[in-house]
Amino acid sequence: MAKIEQIQYVKAPIGEVFQALTTEAGLAEIWTDHLSVKPGLGAINHFHFGDGKPDKMEVVEWLPDQRVVWKCRDSDPQWIDTEISFDLAQRKGKVAVTLKQSNWREVGEFYRFCNYNWGIFLYSLKGYCEDGKGLPYQDRTF
Repeated sequence: MAKIEQIQYVKAPIGEVFQALTTEAGLAEIWTDHLSVKPGLGAINHFHFGDGKPDKMEVVEWLPDQRVVWKCRDSDPQWIDTEISFDLAQRKGKVAVTLKQSNWREVGEFYRFCNYNWGIFLYSLKGYCEDGKGLPYQDRTF
């Protein structure tokens, strides 16, 4: 199975980066401002993009300031059962954020589109943590 894997370096305290990736306030600034998020293991978080049904992500791993993993429970059929992980590590005054989306069934057009958009997600995370301004879905042009 295919996997998307990207890294971004963020100059911010590791706790702030983790909060941005795990709270409704943070994810509203970096991914989509139409969401319902509860931090913690076992939570099922809802993310809305456009007029369709929400993407539902279950938090299946939770290690504060180190790692969080979501399992996609409902979304585009190509996303269902994929896992999205965020691993954080302190490196030379920055936080290395490694994002992986694993268990893709095929590498096709949608996979490539999502790969690109995960890069934008990481760019948005960096902007939010360093400058206070992310780039959520509603502010992007596609």
